[in-house]
Amino acid sequence: MADLGGRTRRAFIGSFTAAGGPGIVTAAVDPDSGALTALSSLDALPDPSYLALSADGGTLYAVSETSEGAVAAYRVTGDLPEAAGAPVPVGGSGPTHLGLFDGHVLTANYGSGSVTAVPVRADGGLARTASGVLHHTGSGPHTRRQQGPHAHQVQADPSGRWAVSVDLGTDSVRVCALRDGTPVLHREHALRPGSGPRHLAFHPDGSYAYVVNELTPTVTVCRWDALDGSLKPLAEMAVLPGAPDGDAYPSGIAVAPNGRFVWTATRGEDVLSVFAVEGEGDALRPAGTVPCAGHWPRDLAVSACGKILYVANERSGDVTWFTLDPTTGLPRRAGSLPLPAASCVVLD
Repeated sequence: MADLGGRTRRAFIGSFTAAGGPGIVTAAVDPDSGALTALSSLDALPDPSYLALSADGGTLYAVSETSEGAVAAYRVTGDLPEAAGAPVPVGGSGPTHLGLFDGHVLTANYGSGSVTAVPVRADGGLARTASGVLHHTGSGPHTRRQQGPHAHQVQADPSGRWAVSVDLGTDSVRVCALRDGTPVLHREHALRPGSGPRHLAFHPDGSYAYVVNELTPTVTVCRWDALDGSLKPLAEMAVLPGAPDGDAYPSGIAVAPNGRFVWTATRGEDVLSVFAVEGEGDALRPAGTVPCAGHWPRDLAVSACGKILYVANERSGDVTWFTLDPTTGLPRRAGSLPLPAASCVVLD
């Protein structure tokens, strides 16, 4: 992990302020070990649980995962993020994730089951109001968690042609485009009923996607066709080697930059699972599990060099980093940064 033009690489960490988190934390990343050193914290936005960086790395976007729901932009040219305008209401409750797509920030609103688009200005700041909202519909067989839609993630596909949203409540993945600033449904793809899809990560070649399911501890391998915006489930496999001892709720998923491995995190069991990618990316082989070195791992991030894996352990209050074996993909704990109610890690 080399410096960026002489500037030390940084990590941005989200947290739940309602649970004692410090808000948005900026940390320096050691170029050799990947170790994190906290530089600053900013608690101006309630519950900034998920973050995303602009392509040039100069602007950080954060959701406010509250019942009102908002998104905010921050300049990150220095160590302390600076607000680039007031938070913008997203017209949905409980935004849990956000991504950049076609000149907009999109938020996945878990509570209201919707996706919101907010235009990005030329300077990287946000327009004062959202430009459109797509409301999901449907439900699933899980009586407590799937009474209605719960959009949990939204991101651009590798081609940049489509926005892909994962809905835990409807057991589906929606493919969307923007029309006059409003997300418009292109296709909805069903996954196994009751699986509860949470997050999706693409293979670096853009032809396959891996969906981690929260309500059944599994991962679904899918073929992705960027030309017509279609997703085809191929196989589903367990993320744990046997039946869970207790509660098991998969959360994060990450793919190696070279496409050789996939990692998932499972809360409750508090483990990281490793899969070797086989074939062209259309198959996963379980390669082992290791403890996450904390409690309730909510998010994963892998360094651009593919040597370090970061885990945000929400309930133990830390971000732990692991070195990755280049042959097996197995993580080995290397260090930890105490950070209450940590929820996500983004690397510049």
